[in-house]
Amino acid sequence: MGNEVIDESIDEIDEKSIEPEEAQYKYIIGIDLGTTNSAVSYVDLTITDVEKNKIRFLDIPQLVAPGEIGQRSVLPSFLYIPGSYEMPEGSTSLPWDTDRKYAVGEIAREQGAVVPGRLVSSAKSWLCHTSVDRTSGILPWGEGKDVEKVSPVEASARYLLHIREVWNETIARGREGYDLEEQMVYLTVPASFDEVARELTVKASNQAGLKHIKLMEEPLAAFYAWLYQHEKDWQKIMSPGQLIIVCDVGGGTTDFTIIAVVEGENGLSFNRLSVGEHLMLGGDNMDMTIARNVEAQLCGRPGQLDSKRWHQLTHQCRKAKETLLSEKRDQQEVDIALMGTGGKLIASTLKSSISRTQVEDLIVEGFFPFVSLEDKQKTGSRKGLTEWGLPYVQEPAITKHLAAFWQRSVPILEKETGRTKPFPDFLLFNGGSLTPSIIRNRIHDAVQKWFRDVAGKDWSPRELHNPQPELAVAVGAANYGIARIFDGIKVGAGSPRAYYVEVSYSQGEEKENKSRKAVCLIPRSSEEGFESQLRKPEFEVLTNKPVAFNIFSSSTRIGDKMGDIVMLSEDEIVILPPINTILKYGKKREVIPLPIHLAVCLTEIGTLELWCNSQKTTHRWQLQFDVRLGESPPAQASLSAETFDSETFELVIKEIQNVFEKKGGGNPESLLKHITSILELDRTKWSTPVIRKMADALFKFKKGRSFSPQHEARWLNLLGFCLRPGFGDPMDDWRTREIWKIFLEGLNFDDKHQCRTEWRILWRRVAGGLKAGQQLELYEQLSPSLPIDESKRKKKKYHKTVKGKIFSHEGPEIWMALASLERLPVDNKEMLGNQLLERFSDGALNPKELWALSRLGARIPFHGPLDKVISVREVSIWLNKLMSYNHDATNALAHALVQLARSTGDRGRDLPAADKDIVIKWLDNMPNAEQYRELINNPESALGKKEQDWIFGESLPPGLVISSEN
Repeated sequence: MGNEVIDESIDEIDEKSIEPEEAQYKYIIGIDLGTTNSAVSYVDLTITDVEKNKIRFLDIPQLVAPGEIGQRSVLPSFLYIPGSYEMPEGSTSLPWDTDRKYAVGEIAREQGAVVPGRLVSSAKSWLCHTSVDRTSGILPWGEGKDVEKVSPVEASARYLLHIREVWNETIARGREGYDLEEQMVYLTVPASFDEVARELTVKASNQAGLKHIKLMEEPLAAFYAWLYQHEKDWQKIMSPGQLIIVCDVGGGTTDFTIIAVVEGENGLSFNRLSVGEHLMLGGDNMDMTIARNVEAQLCGRPGQLDSKRWHQLTHQCRKAKETLLSEKRDQQEVDIALMGTGGKLIASTLKSSISRTQVEDLIVEGFFPFVSLEDKQKTGSRKGLTEWGLPYVQEPAITKHLAAFWQRSVPILEKETGRTKPFPDFLLFNGGSLTPSIIRNRIHDAVQKWFRDVAGKDWSPRELHNPQPELAVAVGAANYGIARIFDGIKVGAGSPRAYYVEVSYSQGEEKENKSRKAVCLIPRSSEEGFESQLRKPEFEVLTNKPVAFNIFSSSTRIGDKMGDIVMLSEDEIVILPPINTILKYGKKREVIPLPIHLAVCLTEIGTLELWCNSQKTTHRWQLQFDVRLGESPPAQASLSAETFDSETFELVIKEIQNVFEKKGGGNPESLLKHITSILELDRTKWSTPVIRKMADALFKFKKGRSFSPQHEARWLNLLGFCLRPGFGDPMDDWRTREIWKIFLEGLNFDDKHQCRTEWRILWRRVAGGLKAGQQLELYEQLSPSLPIDESKRKKKKYHKTVKGKIFSHEGPEIWMALASLERLPVDNKEMLGNQLLERFSDGALNPKELWALSRLGARIPFHGPLDKVISVREVSIWLNKLMSYNHDATNALAHALVQLARSTGDRGRDLPAADKDIVIKWLDNMPNAEQYRELINNPESALGKKEQDWIFGESLPPGLVISSEN
């Protein structure tokens, strides 16, 4: 039987289609797969007496010490992967699996505090991290090769597997048809989870063996938990038009939702009106803030502890926070002690303490300050703190985020409720981070200040009591299942976003500044399963040619109907990855305009599906809308990039055609000069759209590279220049596929060193667009040509790739090409770096080879994923070796050292403070010492244009900048 996946976070299905489905199950189960803790509730559908529909909790047996099982109300969301001889045999054995080699739950959390290098935490947050491959083994983050690693999906699956095993060993033992995988499970996710994170959550549940899964949003689940407690009196508490803010702050994320009370035909009901943006901000951030404060007391300044001690400190600070902010208030101070290591176990122990007053000031004033409703959040190109590799938001003030969310929602609230100056009537708090009453009271008081002028000086929002915030989401998920089966009260929750497709301006139509012309595909509040075909407006698309469909979403626009042509400002939309495709049509594959209708569907897991339906024939093309981060990072296109009229650019195309269409045409050596003359602009200022059009022309006349070595060298050189850095334009994925065909064909004149050199430069320039497998294949081709001692190669047969002698000047270009392959396995990159260091020990430093070393060991990659960054341990060895050679100080060496030592804010990638200090001291006499020092010490520092160009190896096209969000 196939897995059933339905996303209940979009909208409920017609009740008639539900009852028969749920009736086949023995239980309805709610699972809160939390960042810090996971909880399970259930309803026994076989009970028909007074206990009918009662929600119960599953106490979860788990390891609480080596070999010791204890029952807990929650399963801490931690995974511990012990070393071979670290714990006594049988320490991780479970009653149902005596050979279990890892541990989850309480023992994992506690053992991980002692040996943090083997602890996986915050897996749920990693599911949202777009700069890593979330299906690869990357956790524990930043640890060495001696530690077994798992993916965020696998870690999540292991928590769910433990829950399934516990259920089957307790509730279902010996009872056919009672296993967890045979029941209906409501699994909760943050309301702000995007399509990728939702799909990965479903994937984790499938890996854990769960068959019948429905996704539900956590803030809605928290509200359903409140409805369960107030099933008989909620209508006496609430009135039509009133508004409820659900404020959910967990361990890793912050979620906001607004629900309205509405009057319907059958009495009062609820509609979910607004959902906040995804905020990676929660209890983990609070713990780290306290830890940085204690670290400064212990070490004089933050950032001095290594990763192991930092994890230990953060664990202790979390416990201190929970103790000092508890309602008992019986402890005013908590001692902190970090044990030393090795022979200095006692002597190097660090001790400090933190008081209740300090914690309250750091948490309440730092994360929940009083702000005005109009206060702006911090904005900028960088994310905030990146401790443990996670890109937390830059603005830590949750009250600022709440104020901004309310302000964005006002137009929707006014329209749906009819209130001209709406204010929240109720507050519902959820999540472990909001358990302390001092925090809830601060949010309450802040909201009261915002609206007192409108609501009256004696007005105060009413808090909806949540007695068990650590269990409420699981309860609400189960209660939603009850509501579906027994026609209980449900919250209308149509899509909180509208979707649009960008269209071109008509000829002569004046373009509005920074606005996008678009057609509404799916209106806001559409239900799951919404499917329709746009009859108006009519569209026309070019067949047999690469085309891009730019898709936008908006959670703030209201009133747009399907088919409406609208102007969208950039501050009210989210730009989704474009759909790049070629619509193949006709036997001759001619490029012709074809009239089409667009058909759309909002799927059951919250994603958008799009089809092109031909108006002339029965052809129907499904456009694959993939919201996963591509392997190439996005680049910002400049709004002020240089453009040229079509007649001028046609002359450029004719020059390219003249050289490469037929033998005996134009001189390839003078092609670049002629193009520069036509455009009257230096080639370094040609914008991305301009050079990509030139690249398309070069592809069209690619047979011309076979005319002569000069033709091939010029074609390769110009194509690489026009495609650099391999990403940044919507159609670059298609161009990458085209250029890979060139790789498979190989060189026509591989016995000519100039052609070989241009071949390597080409692949260095476009490496950012290549997938991991392509980069590895390129590595296999180029690495045998490296100018190194053959005895130092790994014992492996490399295929011969070039004819003729490899000249010494070709070596640096080979190194630069290989160093640009940032998606290579870490082992390969380490081998290359060590080979370079061997070369540096014998003679002068070649600037290009220094550049290669800096790219291989860079703390912030140019285009590659963070999980392919070389370990701190290895780069520290590299840096100290390089410094020990005592080479003369040069700008090239300075640049390389800075890239190796640059600060990211992520202790999993940042070098120890002692290494940084050595580099800073060495740089003191360099002309740009102050700027270098800033890059090494400050993770918020930005690269200048010269530094960006140096990292890439040459100038970037106008409109492209290196992302600093890594």
